[in-house]
Amino acid sequence: MRTIFHLDLDAFFVSVERILDPSLRNKPVIVGANPSFGRGVVAACSYEAREYGLHSAMPIRQAYKLCPHGIYIHGHHEEYARFSRAVRHILTEYAPMLEQASIDEFYLDFTGCTNIYGSLFMFASKLQNVIWKKLNLPCSIGIGRNKTIAKIASDCMKPQGITYVIPEMEKEFLAPMSISAIPGIGKEMYKSLISRGFYKIGDLTKVPEEYFNAAFGKYGSLIWKKAHGEGSDFLSTPQDRKSISHERTFGKDEMDKHKVEEVLFKLTGKVCQALRNNNWQVSTISIKLRYSDFVTITRAKTIKPTDDDKVIFDTALDILRKAYTRRVATRLIGIHLTKFNDFYDQEDLFDLHENIRKRMLRAITKIRDKYGYDTIKVGAY
Repeated sequence: MRTIFHLDLDAFFVSVERILDPSLRNKPVIVGANPSFGRGVVAACSYEAREYGLHSAMPIRQAYKLCPHGIYIHGHHEEYARFSRAVRHILTEYAPMLEQASIDEFYLDFTGCTNIYGSLFMFASKLQNVIWKKLNLPCSIGIGRNKTIAKIASDCMKPQGITYVIPEMEKEFLAPMSISAIPGIGKEMYKSLISRGFYKIGDLTKVPEEYFNAAFGKYGSLIWKKAHGEGSDFLSTPQDRKSISHERTFGKDEMDKHKVEEVLFKLTGKVCQALRNNNWQVSTISIKLRYSDFVTITRAKTIKPTDDDKVIFDTALDILRKAYTRRVATRLIGIHLTKFNDFYDQEDLFDLHENIRKRMLRAITKIRDKYGYDTIKVGAY
């Protein structure tokens, strides 16, 4: 019988902002776009803000109407990444297997660990306390025999809750919940299911799997299985990660191509920092360009594996300049890295310049990890 934890950092971005600025505690805090521009969305909001109906991914203009007296913050994304790495470091000390699902979500496999930790429910409380004492970050934990159940369970008693779903009781646990609790059900699927009379997860289990397969194809069968408490218990390794990306939506559509390139330079530094933190090199670099009329293009180029900011930026810049063919303002620019290789730093004894640069980049990475991304900068292109 598998035992999977899903650890979710509660209102993570807001929690980090409160560590950086304690005066934000017990106040409605919204991290995301600037409401003055009226565009963009809420990235995260405190539980005090949620009392006004705010939630993640809500248009920032709507959020401001509901909570005009809230404290709106653009956010410190380098700090979020730094705290996320610190949490991961703690978890690796306890978990035999770990999968980081996002910046604030982790799956942990504690199958067969009762002889080491005793009651895993009590151990989950210990894990919460360790993270709180070391980092002042609250978290909630769901425990189940697969990832689906563990993830749903972690949402049940937020904030700082622990929910353990007894094996073979998954259907009973899920039955009274809204169908929106099932991971992977988006707005359109939710509307479609509601229109067919499915409101609770228990409603889905009363219909044969063939119905969902006929109505929605393989995805319908997957939803039916999740409603019955089925799910994957396989945790992927870091090498299974598909991509690293960063993008920026301009507050005002940008006509100056040089400024777009400057933003691309900054985004490149951030993705390269992530590369070196994972000891990876990348071979495929892509850029994403969205014009003010929402026409979006992506272009990619494959090169020799590297983690060097300059090489990656030069490649991305070349792609951008060839792709930017219209006399239209830019709304969004992004960089996307795929096809990773593990990197083992075996220096070339005959290339002194390359060795010095490698050591320099790793020194920069360590300084940023310890003191924050903006404490040191690589020279502009």
